[in-house]
Amino acid sequence: MAPVQAGSHGFDYDLVVIGGGSGGLAAAKEAVSLGKKVAVLDFVDPSPRGTTWGLGGTCVNVGCIPKKLFHQAALLGESLHDAGCFGWNIPERKSISLDWAKLRESVQNHIKSVNWVLRVELRDKKVEYINARGSLIDTHTVHAKLKNGSERELKTEHVLLAMGGRPIYPDIPGAVENCITSDDIFSLPEAPGKTLVIGAGYIGLECAGFLNEFGMDATVMVRSTVLRGFDQQMAGLISEEMKSRGVKFLHKTVPVRMDKQADGKIKVTWKSLENNSESSDLFDTVLMATGRRPLTLEVKADQVGVKLHPESKKVVSEKELTNIPNIFAVGDILEVGLILFTG
Repeated sequence: MAPVQAGSHGFDYDLVVIGGGSGGLAAAKEAVSLGKKVAVLDFVDPSPRGTTWGLGGTCVNVGCIPKKLFHQAALLGESLHDAGCFGWNIPERKSISLDWAKLRESVQNHIKSVNWVLRVELRDKKVEYINARGSLIDTHTVHAKLKNGSERELKTEHVLLAMGGRPIYPDIPGAVENCITSDDIFSLPEAPGKTLVIGAGYIGLECAGFLNEFGMDATVMVRSTVLRGFDQQMAGLISEEMKSRGVKFLHKTVPVRMDKQADGKIKVTWKSLENNSESSDLFDTVLMATGRRPLTLEVKADQVGVKLHPESKKVVSEKELTNIPNIFAVGDILEVGLILFTG
């Protein structure tokens, strides 16, 4: 059967994708290969610190790719421990330090090259890329607000929600103005120095791990358990290994407030959940890693009837189908169960 041409069904597009991350871009390119007319809307609101980025979503810009490059830098530093035993004449480890500015530049240059490749791929495959904030007007109409302030309405037969999420800032005095998140760590102009990571999920542990290997003081604040929701035998092995390498842990504690000092350091006050006592310390950087929220409310998915989980606000779906027949969803905005292999 010949593909339906956009316009013959009364719509401008066969598919409009909201979100330019891995899932959204893959779906857009696949739809075009099947003869469909497709537009991709992608826009990044700056983090409270002012960080923004290009096409490619979290993974390319502030997730998987820069994280792996930072881990590679950490592994290269770690290999210096063993190099002498294999005949390499190298200086004492203590005399070798990380050039944060050089690392940052190299990682950001790589990210920008990926941004460019993704843009070229969309152009070559005839996917219309619109640098605009998308939101739903109704089940077949997407509102696009462009960077220059102009607005468009896109009529489409199908919609794919692929916006992903952003880090959560807990309601704690001083958190938003004094903390960074994984959105910011890979592009900081200066080395983070002594860092408190609040949250013991995989994002928090990964950041604490490579900062420690870079020679920086890293502390992880744990509210309940390390890697909650994962196999706890493995979580225990990971946390013990991190401790043996120098990462410190504050167990059963929660932050109370963050106060910026005159010298730029951040005084963090926290409370023990065991005896309610308060303690504090000074840090150069506080990295908030207490979870992420889906951007479903920002695109007004609930206002057109898309069923969302009452607590997480993620899309309730089966096989990436929403309760609206022509609206689909992929990626981190989906409410899915985590399968644990504990046997």
